[in-house]
Amino acid sequence: MASKRASDDEITAALKTLPGWARVEGRSAISKRFTFADFSEAWGFMSRLALVAERMNHHPEWSNVWNRVDITLSTHDAGGLSDLDFELAAAAEKLAKR
Repeated sequence: MASKRASDDEITAALKTLPGWARVEGRSAISKRFTFADFSEAWGFMSRLALVAERMNHHPEWSNVWNRVDITLSTHDAGGLSDLDFELAAAAEKLAKR
């Protein structure tokens, strides 16, 4: 079953609960850069979030350079942002605070 694309109002409301997340210019997506003390912390964060993403069957676009992890979220089968993106962003926030 396809995910439902979020409305502009839903996106605005969700972003108010996700500090540092912002819309990606030119597409229906959100992104954030996470910065950690070192590569090991960044990789550990990615490993923990990968397990959450796999359980959700919702996988981020992301990259890692040393202590930084850049994440972009969009639901391809919805043609843009959906609740899955906001749920995964919230999970990333929780894991980054560990």
